[in-house]
Amino acid sequence: MRQGDTVAIVAPSGPPNAVLLRRGVRRLEELGLKVVVGAHVLDRQGLDYLAGEDAHRAADLQSAWCDPAVTGVFCCRGGYGAARLLDLLDWDAMRAAGPKVLLGSSDITALHNAFAIELGVATLHGPMAACDVIAGDEEGPEPLTWESMRQALFEAAPLVRGDRVLAPGRAEGVLRGGNLSLLASMCGTRWQPSFAGGIAFLEDVGEEPYRIDRMLTQLLQAGVFDGVRGIALGSWVGCGDPYPVLEDRLASLGVPVVAGLPVGHGSPQMSVWLNALGVIDTESCSLTGSIRNGEQAR
Repeated sequence: MRQGDTVAIVAPSGPPNAVLLRRGVRRLEELGLKVVVGAHVLDRQGLDYLAGEDAHRAADLQSAWCDPAVTGVFCCRGGYGAARLLDLLDWDAMRAAGPKVLLGSSDITALHNAFAIELGVATLHGPMAACDVIAGDEEGPEPLTWESMRQALFEAAPLVRGDRVLAPGRAEGVLRGGNLSLLASMCGTRWQPSFAGGIAFLEDVGEEPYRIDRMLTQLLQAGVFDGVRGIALGSWVGCGDPYPVLEDRLASLGVPVVAGLPVGHGSPQMSVWLNALGVIDTESCSLTGSIRNGEQAR
């Protein structure tokens, strides 16, 4: 992206806090971006855990993606609801609109995965406009989170370091994945994930270790990990000690596993490109990625 580009803020999932949203918009404008907000972002009709009706949320998302004046579509928060939109989107129209930036995380995993399958575009897993690390502090965004997002948008994806290795080695491949709960929920749908020939990225929040075990077992039994080259594990905020079950379920795959990457929930939240080439190296306990020089996955 470049300064002067237009980004559209949409709410595919839960309802944003209006104060945080205004603050987040102002901070994106400080990056030199022009910001427009979807017509239904602050809607509250229907179920209170959704940012308005499904049809309205889908319309905002599709309108923004298909608008030739918009370079990036930024989600304002997660929560729940993005998966409900997948059957409502006109994928042919969105495919014809060409690639642009989709930014979000958590529940937005449903969109990351579907956009990779339907549109073949790289998408940015990172902080959202109305989230605490961007807009929760009146003094400014969390510095590491902000700089990582800025670099990923305007320069190149920064290197992200973890704090532990569950299985040694080095691997290259297309980085795919996101929130474990969302990935498990997409099994059996037309958007079932696959890590074949790539690097799996996983994170979650507020899940007990036995639930993590159950979701990993589901993905393993569904063949989602077949042909995986490596695994990058992000944050596990509020998940107790997830590492014994992560090691038990994943180390036996015989591929490198880097863990403790500050990507996902919590603070800081580093940005990484999904459906783009990535490298994990357990010697430096790091994940690097790029979509420069035509390296976006197709």
